[in-house]
Amino acid sequence: MHQALRPPRPGTVLAALLGLTLSLLFTVSPTSHAATARPLAAPGMAVAPYEYLGWGSPQNPTSVMAATGVKWFTLAFILSDGSCNPKWDGSRPLTGGDDQAKIKAIRAAGGDVVVSVGGWSGAKLGEKCSSAAALAGAYQKVISAYGLKALDIDIENTEWSNATVRQRVIDALKTVKANNSGLKTVITFGSTTGGPDSTGVDMIKRGADSGLANDVWCIMPFDFGGGATTMGTLTTQAMEGLKAKVKSAYGYGDATAYAHIGLSSMNGKTDDSGERVRVADFKTMLAYAQQHHIGRLTYWAVNRDRACGSGSDGDSCSGVTQQPYDYLKVFAQYTG
Repeated sequence: MHQALRPPRPGTVLAALLGLTLSLLFTVSPTSHAATARPLAAPGMAVAPYEYLGWGSPQNPTSVMAATGVKWFTLAFILSDGSCNPKWDGSRPLTGGDDQAKIKAIRAAGGDVVVSVGGWSGAKLGEKCSSAAALAGAYQKVISAYGLKALDIDIENTEWSNATVRQRVIDALKTVKANNSGLKTVITFGSTTGGPDSTGVDMIKRGADSGLANDVWCIMPFDFGGGATTMGTLTTQAMEGLKAKVKSAYGYGDATAYAHIGLSSMNGKTDDSGERVRVADFKTMLAYAQQHHIGRLTYWAVNRDRACGSGSDGDSCSGVTQQPYDYLKVFAQYTG
C-alpha cells in the first residue's frame, strides 16, 4: 500500500482503519483461486540476482554485496544426481562443501539466498522423480538443508516440454508450501515478446486450477530471435502479456496480478546472435517494476556482469562494454 488513510484520531480507530484498508486493497473476488496478494517478502529477495558458483569464474558473493548493496542472491542450479536426489549441478553435495560455505558467508554479511532448481542443462528432478510426492521430497531436502525462505523452479528444456512433468512440479510445490509456512515460490520460464507461449499459459492455468498459491510467475524475456535490440520495450511488452494471463487464470485484480509476476533478464549479449540487453534496457525494466510493483526483478547473471577479457566466454562476461556490476547497480535500486 502506497499511502495509508489518516483518520481523525489515533489509537484503535487508526488500527482498525488500516486493517480495513489493507483488506480492501489486497482481497480479490471470492471466485478467484487465491485470496490475497503475496509478493516476495522483501525488496532484496525480489531482486536476488542469479549467481552460479560451479562455473563462469564466480565472484565472491560478499564482494558483490559490498560493491553493489545487493543483499540476496539466487544461487543456481540444483539438479538430479541421476536419481530423485538433489545436488548442486547434479554432483556437489548440499552440505559440507563450498556452496554451503558461501551461503553461510552471505547470511553472515546480512543477506540471504533463493535457491534455483533446474535450468536448461543437466538432469532434471522433475523428470527423475517419478511422482509429485517424491519430487516434493527432493525439494524439501534443499529447503531443509538451508532453512530456505524462497525456492525458484527454473523450468526449461525437456522438463518444460512434458505436460506430465509440469503438473508434477505444480503438485510438488503445493506440498512444500503446505509443509513450510511462509515459503515463497517462484516459477521461472521462457517467453515470447507477447508474453507466455501456449506452454506457459498451460503452466499458469495448471497452477490456478490446482490451487497453487504461487508467489511469482517469472518470465525470461530474451532469446526472442531476429537480433532484437529494443529489449527494454520488448520486455515490458512481454510482462504485460504475462500479467494478463496470470490475472485471467487466478481472477486477480490488476495490483495483485502485478505483485505475482516477475522478470529474469539476461545482461549483455544473449544466446541469440545479435540480441543485446543494454544497461539502458535495464533502466526501462526498473521503471516498469517501480511503476507496477512487480514481484521479481532479476537477471542472468552476476558472473556475466563485467566486460570480457582475452579468452573470456559468455558464462563469465557480458560481451558488451561496461564497468563491473553496471547492470546489478540498476536493479539493486528496486525497493518493491
